[in-house]
Amino acid sequence: MTKNEALRALPAVEVLLQHPQVQTLQSAYGRSLTVAVTREVLQAARERILKNNGAAQAPGAEQLAKQASRLLSKLTTPSLQSLINATGVIIHTNLGRVPLSQAAREAMMAVAKDYNTLEYDKRRGKRGSRSIHASDLICRFTGAESALIVNNNASALLLILSAFAKRKGVVISRSQLIEIGGGFRIPDIMKQSGAKLIEVGTTNRTHVRDFADAIEDESNRAALLLRVHHSNFRIVGFTTEPTLDELAALSRQHDLLVVDDLGSGALLDTADFGLGHEPTVQESLAAGADLICFSGDKLLGGPQAGIIIGKSELVHKLARHPLTRAVRPDKLCLAALSTTLLHYLRDEATQQIPVWRMISMPIAEIETRATALAQAVRERSKLTVEVIPGESTVGGGSLPEETLPTHLLALQVANIEKFVRSLRAHNVIARIQDNRVVCDPRTILNKDDKQLVDALVKSAPS
Repeated sequence: MTKNEALRALPAVEVLLQHPQVQTLQSAYGRSLTVAVTREVLQAARERILKNNGAAQAPGAEQLAKQASRLLSKLTTPSLQSLINATGVIIHTNLGRVPLSQAAREAMMAVAKDYNTLEYDKRRGKRGSRSIHASDLICRFTGAESALIVNNNASALLLILSAFAKRKGVVISRSQLIEIGGGFRIPDIMKQSGAKLIEVGTTNRTHVRDFADAIEDESNRAALLLRVHHSNFRIVGFTTEPTLDELAALSRQHDLLVVDDLGSGALLDTADFGLGHEPTVQESLAAGADLICFSGDKLLGGPQAGIIIGKSELVHKLARHPLTRAVRPDKLCLAALSTTLLHYLRDEATQQIPVWRMISMPIAEIETRATALAQAVRERSKLTVEVIPGESTVGGGSLPEETLPTHLLALQVANIEKFVRSLRAHNVIARIQDNRVVCDPRTILNKDDKQLVDALVKSAPS
């Protein structure tokens, strides 16, 4: 068949649209989208014929209809999907960080399905402010004077620097010039804000006098002392850094601000759960930080948000800054965050907030679940599966190298890559350890146990 013959053999769009299978697609996906996809499929077929100079046969109507069906299915399947996190990484950045509590999900649904009081004061019958939502709750729990919610912690830091250090110096220890998720770096955020970076000390040792020297150098025009959480790494050995108390005392001597970027936003002491101590928001306040910023979706266990707390006059200035409107949170974020904070105020965080429920999960409970899951898999497949001791990690830039003991579901399969690929197709993300596929019940929600077993059985070699 020549090139021209192959091109002429392709059905016209209108003819293909009359094919029974394509008619069914129109009923399922609508005429406009089906027509557009049908044109794309035909155009792709023409390009293949031209590329192969007619060597390829023209696909028939049925084959083209199947191609259109596959493309429509792919186009209309949401790319943002629920997954089962079997990795044992509790705060998993790639998997949406942490699940929300049931109450937080219900709060989001409540404001999503109706009109709401996002910016309306019912008592006064006038326009209100979205900045009041969640702010009082975080202040009540931490003891802060005032709070402001923005859309994430990177924007919280950008807002602070833009408002208080534009064209002025920000003094920071060299060891804290970190890169956070997605390649964003603290120096880049400073540059964007218009602040002047003044790095002091060395990679492993920085002293209070280094900060004092930078402040006393008038050419620096220092306005702010910044401490940044190390996030995903730890400096050990011969190392020194000023405490936040020391920086606060120094800042008061020179009438400067001290800002603490805590990152993970711990409101509970992680040491109480068998982990190392993660600095808490309350500790930063007690140490004398003027402003503190942290994430809402890490150890706090809420939605993506940036939370700024501190002295009222400073927070109010931030609220009036032009950038604040560009980084403000939406109604869904505020609803979920408010409900999450209520869990803390009601002393129910470890029962209701998934991240804390996972951290505090008793090892005996994990072993019982792992044993039950292993037995369910054995009953329905020929997979070699056993329960072995292992480690879970906190993740999300919190407590690097810290682990919690767990029990793992360990599966021995001949083709590991094929098996985990099949698991991913069933929305299960596991990990590979010691040439076995392992699943950690600590990060698998109880409601997902059956789905996990189904996925393991379906992925088993026939």
